[in-house]
Amino acid sequence: MIKKTIVVNGVARNLVVDAEDTLADVIRRSLGLTGTKVGCGEGQCGACSVLMDGKVVRSCATRMKRVEDGANITTIEGIGTPASPHPLQLSWMLHGAAQCGFCSPGFIVSAKGLLDSNPRPTREEVRDWFQKHRNACRCTGYKPLVDAVMDAAKVLRGEKSAADLEYKIPSDGRVWGTRHPRPSALGKVTGTLDYGADLGLKLPENALMCALVQAEVSHAKILSIDTSEAEKMPGVYKVVTHKDVKGKNRITGLITFPTNKGDGWDRPILCDEKIFQYGDAIAIVCADTEKNAKTAAKKVKVEIEQLPEYMSAPAAMAEDAIEIHPGTPNVYYIQKVAKGEETAPIFDQADVVVEGSYYTQRQPHLPIEPDCGFAYIDDDGKLIIHSKSIGLHLHLYMIAPGLGLEPDQLALVQNPTGGTFGYKFSPTMEALIGAAALATGRPVYLGYNYRQQQAYTGKRSPFFTTVRYAATKDGKLLGMETDWTVDHGPYSEFGDLLTLRGAQYIGAGYDIPNIRGEGRTVCTNHAWGAAFRGYGSPESEFGSESLMDELAEKLGMDPFELRYKNVYRKGSTTPTGQDPEVYSLPEMFDLMRPKYEAAKKRAAAASGNGLKRGVGVALGVYGAGLDGADSAEADAELMPDGSVTIYDCWQDHGQGADMGTLGTAHEALRPLGIGPDRIRLVMNDTRLAPNTGPAGGSRSQVVGGQAIINACEQLIKAMTKPGGGFRTYDEMVQEKLPLRYNGKWTAPAKDCDADGQGNPFACYMYGLFLAEVAVDTATGKTTTEKMTIVGDIGVVNNYSLVDGQVYGGLAQGIGLALTEDYEDLKKHATIRGAGIPYIKDIPDDMEIIYVETPRPAGPFGASGVGEMPLTAPHAAVINAIYNACGARVRELPALPEKVLAAMKK
Repeated sequence: MIKKTIVVNGVARNLVVDAEDTLADVIRRSLGLTGTKVGCGEGQCGACSVLMDGKVVRSCATRMKRVEDGANITTIEGIGTPASPHPLQLSWMLHGAAQCGFCSPGFIVSAKGLLDSNPRPTREEVRDWFQKHRNACRCTGYKPLVDAVMDAAKVLRGEKSAADLEYKIPSDGRVWGTRHPRPSALGKVTGTLDYGADLGLKLPENALMCALVQAEVSHAKILSIDTSEAEKMPGVYKVVTHKDVKGKNRITGLITFPTNKGDGWDRPILCDEKIFQYGDAIAIVCADTEKNAKTAAKKVKVEIEQLPEYMSAPAAMAEDAIEIHPGTPNVYYIQKVAKGEETAPIFDQADVVVEGSYYTQRQPHLPIEPDCGFAYIDDDGKLIIHSKSIGLHLHLYMIAPGLGLEPDQLALVQNPTGGTFGYKFSPTMEALIGAAALATGRPVYLGYNYRQQQAYTGKRSPFFTTVRYAATKDGKLLGMETDWTVDHGPYSEFGDLLTLRGAQYIGAGYDIPNIRGEGRTVCTNHAWGAAFRGYGSPESEFGSESLMDELAEKLGMDPFELRYKNVYRKGSTTPTGQDPEVYSLPEMFDLMRPKYEAAKKRAAAASGNGLKRGVGVALGVYGAGLDGADSAEADAELMPDGSVTIYDCWQDHGQGADMGTLGTAHEALRPLGIGPDRIRLVMNDTRLAPNTGPAGGSRSQVVGGQAIINACEQLIKAMTKPGGGFRTYDEMVQEKLPLRYNGKWTAPAKDCDADGQGNPFACYMYGLFLAEVAVDTATGKTTTEKMTIVGDIGVVNNYSLVDGQVYGGLAQGIGLALTEDYEDLKKHATIRGAGIPYIKDIPDDMEIIYVETPRPAGPFGASGVGEMPLTAPHAAVINAIYNACGARVRELPALPEKVLAAMKK
């Protein structure tokens, strides 16, 4: 131990610390300043940034032995407070730069360091600074962060006032269709909003810290688990194994289709007989400190018999492969698509036929906040689980039988969440901490480090896709044939539904009268497949959008005009045979055409000096909702002071559920004339709010939004007096009228049949992407220089939120195209190793053009947004690479060596 005196936010602090403690741990644990976040824990994400003697340092990688006595430390709490925010914090809110908000304190501290040393930076200098200091953001696409720094710098130079950075409500009082900041923004930018790990530090004294014993192989029989030595280690209270789990010890995958050959009960809470993937949880050590728990976890002895490891779908489909789950074939679900006439004669007679095979990789979600949660038994004997879940009611039913509980014995709460991008559609640690709390009777906390985040949370399922087009010589599509294989890892949850997406989205956006195809879900031993933004569309549309360019080349047509010729118009139907709800694609192409022509001229003029520039386009389509009659509930209640409380479980993984709820509710309550400050939100606790459904498939604004409107309309109707005007709270009570109303809404949609035909979604989203790239012909490295998108997501609720979703989706699409992967269990175990794009990997030049076609089934005409910007931007980037240098990359990511190899071909 060593003694240190440091000055933190102007206050001298005398500390006794371990020399090997990190500065981040001391700030957070010893000083209780939890505004400083720890993301990667290895100095790769910048979430932990603080100023030390005026310089930006990553506190998670700074050991106390290297902190000088008397060092002057500034954390986010020392920059501004909720009562007196710094211009950077005001600007962050104004520009919607805090989405999930987990990285915001680190960025704001880093930006303070920049502006202290350079009060007049250019945009490129801001980008260089964040690149140098490894500040990573997964939500925003970085552009809003640079906008925020530039505006804050103007205030600090006296060119603007701080008041100019404060949001002004329009004169008509409207919230819908504005840039109103999300209610959580102030807490996020000042570091006062507690995320899961922050709350974990504030649990009662009797709380136990957990560490997992995890599999170090990908497939094995478990012969024995010996916890005796671990149980004797200092501070250990209990080592929980499968023997302590009172229920089925399985998480149900909720099989969607009866033709699925599995039963859905294939994922153990704690492994008992087998290990199915690297990182599988075998035991949970519960101890007084996290350090003691992790030390003891290393003493648990697991004896195994190694089995063949099938790390890809082709390996698991081989004739000699054993069944990973005995009794269930590795190919456990088949999905067909059959639309129109048989395609074989059409292909035989077509003027032109093209075919291509494509691969989309196991993309990691890479949230900056690793998974964390805690659980306890409340005073009524109910198990309460707090986590990053984006499907609270869904997860309740998925884990209750495995824990041996009835659903009413369990409640789930979502903590403020640092991004999920879909991986938390699957329960990850919820059942683990539930089992630990039940086995110990004590509050328990579990937080993953980033290597655990990578190993033991789901990933985008790889697709192996083959597409064939038949067309006339003037470019009219006549038919399509498809074959796709989904590598869904060892656990079946939502695998059949994901495979259906191939039938729904390969070829989406185009009038293709005749389609035949087949897809399959395959069980493997790689990371389990989880929902990821776009859920099936980036995988499906990569193939069909790449092949559109290949068809255009064969026809001698411009790829933009080929697409324009074939997009949905009146009389067209989707791949499922559904009539599109709007026909805005021709208008979107007309808006993009001059942008496309200008981009081609820029590329031709700028190519040279070993850099070849190119332009690529792609069309993306996605349905806003879960398939068929998707439903949601929300409540509205009149309060004694005349305000209204909205209750919903519109879960937030950074997209802005609080603002989505507020914007929708305020618009619905406009007849009452109340301001947004008179609408209170009670969200994301299954004890307090009804089931609004999971936050996935861009469904929440549509389905949850309609439920909110229904609840508000019921309340307004009850408050309306026969002669006009509205009843007060007291009048409602006197007349014995209910004060709280339950709103419900069900989408007017129909599930697809065995041939993939149906009307699965009431609202769709459309995105037309234009990518401009530069390829270094000596190295194969690709840089995306500009992205333009024309998007139709219906009427926009909140422009700041929607802009942020689009920028962030484009950035993730660039990562999908060029760098991101989770294939190598060691190489890809870190945030940097997995290829997260930093700010210089994403263009500052990103342009959004909205076509707001009102949706007949959408709340106030809105559709969803979250998936749309990640449907096909990667295909535009890959098409642009080919346009630049003739390299057709069919297997993602397009690493430099792949581009070089394709150039040689």
